[in-house]
Amino acid sequence: MLIRDAEIYRQGVADLRIEGRTIVAIGNLAPRPGEPVIKAHGGALLPGLHDHHIHLAGLAVRDASVACGPPQVSDLDDLAAALALPGTDWLRGVGLCESVLDGKLPDAAMLDAIVSDRPLRIQHRTGRMWFLNSAALDELLRRAAPPPGLERDGAGYTGRLFDEDRWLQGALGGSPPDFGKTSARLASFGVTGLTDLSPANDAPIAAHFAAQQNDGALRQSVVLGGALSLTEASLDTGVPNGLRLGPAKLHLHESALPDFDETCRWIAQAHDQGRCVAVHCVTEVELVFTLALFEATGTQAGDRIEHASVVPPALIQAIAALGIAICVQPQFVAAHGDRYLAELEPACHPDLYRLRSLRDAGLVLAGGSDAPYGNADPWSAMHAAVQRRTAAGVAFNEEETLTPEQALALYLCDPLELRRERPVAVGEPADLCLLDRPWQAARVRLDARDVRITIASGRVVHQSIDQPPVQRLSCIEPTTA
Repeated sequence: MLIRDAEIYRQGVADLRIEGRTIVAIGNLAPRPGEPVIKAHGGALLPGLHDHHIHLAGLAVRDASVACGPPQVSDLDDLAAALALPGTDWLRGVGLCESVLDGKLPDAAMLDAIVSDRPLRIQHRTGRMWFLNSAALDELLRRAAPPPGLERDGAGYTGRLFDEDRWLQGALGGSPPDFGKTSARLASFGVTGLTDLSPANDAPIAAHFAAQQNDGALRQSVVLGGALSLTEASLDTGVPNGLRLGPAKLHLHESALPDFDETCRWIAQAHDQGRCVAVHCVTEVELVFTLALFEATGTQAGDRIEHASVVPPALIQAIAALGIAICVQPQFVAAHGDRYLAELEPACHPDLYRLRSLRDAGLVLAGGSDAPYGNADPWSAMHAAVQRRTAAGVAFNEEETLTPEQALALYLCDPLELRRERPVAVGEPADLCLLDRPWQAARVRLDARDVRITIASGRVVHQSIDQPPVQRLSCIEPTTA
């Protein structure tokens, strides 16, 4: 495949040839007989974007679920209307926020008043809680013994389920979802690679990822993080670079921090396996705990903090001294900034979702969506990193803004070596994102609608016109001798 007259990122206008899965030439190149040719017309050709923190199965399921929180749902009447769907089987909602119910968390009785004729489960916006109506509660308890996280009061089970996803999946007896539609949507954003960091990822979910890649449903290459039980052997997909072993994931909860010494042993075990560790940190307490862990165990190249939602100035240098990278979610400011400003103490506002101050301290930053808990569109996140405005247009720590190039760089990191920015170069994998305009025009917009073609592992997986990829490729520009 030959791409002609592309503005190759950081290099200038040139042609680029792909053979198999690899970039083999860049320069002034003549088409070969019968070679498919894409005319770039001076559009920017970028390395394919990589989402460094995503939960793909959760995102695929969310895409088939009912939105139960802002902006689609803002009050009880909206919630009732959203859930007024025909059917008798399970109804699944996502994204419920307390603001919808005047600051309350629903119980089974409250949900029964909305849906009583079929099982209903709704996930809290944080992903940590489920709310069940009576029909759902009865059905689940018929299938499995109640877990510790199923809340109970003097009258019985309330229908509130805390941190029991594995129990819920087992009781429901479901299989992982198909990734096809979700993967296609990610490809439309120019995303060619994913780091999935669901902490429960194990060998069976790895087998599902592998099957989805081999079937062509999953277009992106994947770095799969998760449980310590994951091994290189469990990721053998038969597809070169299709599925690679990622960090061991440690998900902290401030309200129930794990035993310190036991957690140190867990980190040491991950390091002994040659794996780095990714630690979920959304509070200052969780961050302090994490830094203490790494100070006790030592760090390994690739160790990282996920989210770093609250970082006081005193801890920035501590993170830098340990050489830990941070995976950030710039879009949270745009999506939730108004709520942060209204609900959190003003003294902590400057510490929320830092960007520039972390970068200026020499920290390595990578960008992730945290989808389905965040917007999966990386261009929306880049725009948020540059603008630092809430949904209402309020400035949010403007001193933390990034330039468009710095924002883009969050998604160009090598997922297995975050300090390295993946270039468009001979010998590199043919993972590319072609825009319909030069970078100087695109950098002002930072809009996913500018993505014209996405190439993953040397294969066109998205083109902005509505035709099947193989047909599109064959009719782009056939050549003759």
